[in-house]
Amino acid sequence: MSTVAKYIRFALACWKLNLAGAMEFRLSFFMTAGMMIINNVVWIFFWQIYFDRFQLVNGWEVSDVMMLWAVTAGGFGLANSLFGNADNIGNIIVTGQLDTYLAQPKPVLLHVLISRMSVSALGDLIFALLVFGYFGEHTWTGVLKFAVALFLSMLIFVFFSVCIQSLAFYVGNSEGLIGQELIVTFATYPTDIFRGMTKVLLFTALPAGFISYMPIGLLREVQPLFFGAAIGVTSILVFGGTALFYRGLKRYGSGNVVGMRM
Repeated sequence: MSTVAKYIRFALACWKLNLAGAMEFRLSFFMTAGMMIINNVVWIFFWQIYFDRFQLVNGWEVSDVMMLWAVTAGGFGLANSLFGNADNIGNIIVTGQLDTYLAQPKPVLLHVLISRMSVSALGDLIFALLVFGYFGEHTWTGVLKFAVALFLSMLIFVFFSVCIQSLAFYVGNSEGLIGQELIVTFATYPTDIFRGMTKVLLFTALPAGFISYMPIGLLREVQPLFFGAAIGVTSILVFGGTALFYRGLKRYGSGNVVGMRM
């Protein structure tokens, strides 16, 4: 069996165990996921009220904004249900919990990322699928573009966090640094309402712009320049975040924590 196949089997096994653990308390599971769906629906309700009075927001139609929420919530949901430790790496490093993962014959970063699942994030993912079911393009092309948008959005969320959280190797406690929630804050508004330096930052230092523009630059029509830039920035985050983590790992001093994982 190839190394990639072994890693895939390992990830699938972890995800299965995470889901089984979350489903152990089913009432809590459904209430947590359900409350997240309701929270998102409330925001959709307010946007619908707005579009009842104003048909366009800088060229964005109601379906574009709804798909904006679907891409953002879906990417966030995938990131935190499959790779739920992304925003917790800094804490794991400074508290010495990384020892547990170093003792296992598995890729350290992959193991850290997939060892936790956020139940509320599953609610975000379900919400995204419901929105796509109502507002999305129901063709094979539409489904494929939506899947690509979710995949890119997920990678941006995960590896932006990896980049930021890996700074804990160099500066100590990084919990006070920015995380995925800040991306969500900006990504749930149409990109074209921002101007000047704010818009520049959303396509550079804080890559929320690449998530929020996908309803226009990928779902409505594939804009090659935007799509290529989105793939490029995502690749930089993936490879840059991975390199930053493993370079920092060489600086890591054991916390003498004894633990066992799968």
